[in-house]
Amino acid sequence: MGTLDGQAALVTGGGSGIGRAAALALAGDGASVALVGRRTHLLEETAQLIEALVGASALVLPADLGDADAARDAVAQTGAAFGRLDILVNNAGANTAARSVSTTSADDIDTLTRINVTGPLTLTQAALPGMLERGGGVIITVASYSVVSPGPPGGTAYSVSKAAVVALMKAINVEYRNRGVRACTIYPGEVDTQMLDARPLIPGAEARSTMMHADDMAQLILLCARMPARTLVEDIYVRPTHLRNMQPDIAAAMEF
Repeated sequence: MGTLDGQAALVTGGGSGIGRAAALALAGDGASVALVGRRTHLLEETAQLIEALVGASALVLPADLGDADAARDAVAQTGAAFGRLDILVNNAGANTAARSVSTTSADDIDTLTRINVTGPLTLTQAALPGMLERGGGVIITVASYSVVSPGPPGGTAYSVSKAAVVALMKAINVEYRNRGVRACTIYPGEVDTQMLDARPLIPGAEARSTMMHADDMAQLILLCARMPARTLVEDIYVRPTHLRNMQPDIAAAMEF
């Protein structure tokens, strides 16, 4: 028996990294899981892992969350398959090549806003009616420590978009916490995932060895999902214990 038995979760970016680890953790605690992302083969790999490790089937829903209709359809398909949606995990995100203030364009801002902010907003709006009808639900969003300490490694557009989605999560709590819907935001520092490969200066093995792992973030997502309805975990700030010298990353990013 798991804490989340009988509940259903939708995890975006479920094909790799934090999303895959979160999906495995939620399924392992009893939740039925829908996997959303752009790359079907990676979502299917996650579903196969859930089947092998947990003995449960996951729903694979390929979708570009920058497309509002696709986002709404993912929520609808989850509800149709499981009869409910209790846990929405907004994990999928994107970044741009430009990292410096001087090189970030309006198009960069627009692109990341559509994916990192409008996507979670559309998913939330689609999930809210069912959550409110049942009297509860949890919306968990993976933001970034770049909100607290913006700079070239994460990039200007990325930091701005993550700050915007944080504001969205706080707005959800203001409007809906008294009706049982809780929004939890996680602000991770450096996590060793494939997203680091898109940095202007890709961290090497030594740098990655000090970073957090996707499983660490999955345990925080599971914590938010498992807390009793009377308790709201609103913000979690988490960073690697050992902070490395970021000057090479900053110098490289200033060129982009």
